[in-house]
Amino acid sequence: QVQLVESGGGLVQAGDSLRLSCAASGRTFSTYTMGWFRQAPGKEREFVSALSRSGGNKYYADSVKGRFTISRDNAKNTVYLQMNSLKPEDTALYYCAADQTLLYSTNPVAYDYWGQGTQVTVSS
Repeated sequence: QVQLVESGGGLVQAGDSLRLSCAASGRTFSTYTMGWFRQAPGKEREFVSALSRSGGNKYYADSVKGRFTISRDNAKNTVYLQMNSLKPEDTALYYCAADQTLLYSTNPVAYDYWGQGTQVTVSS
């Protein structure tokens, strides 16, 4: 099992940047595919980005491509989401997710482990 704790959210203005972090417990972090999802009020949870175990393969939703960058530091058991050029429509609760069996998936039900989320609010 792995436990995930997100941090780094906040209230920013449009055009600003934030870096989210997701710290994982355990010694096997490098065996997990990691993902970031978000959920705005009244909307379904949606895929943002995913990263393979080695960090060599990265996947992004079209809505964030070119603005967000996912990365991981397996020595620190941490995955990051660098978010640049933020827009009001990026406002959501951002979740970190992990799974050992996936190559990657955009479907949230495919991930076994989830953090509690960190709120990102972008004002116009």
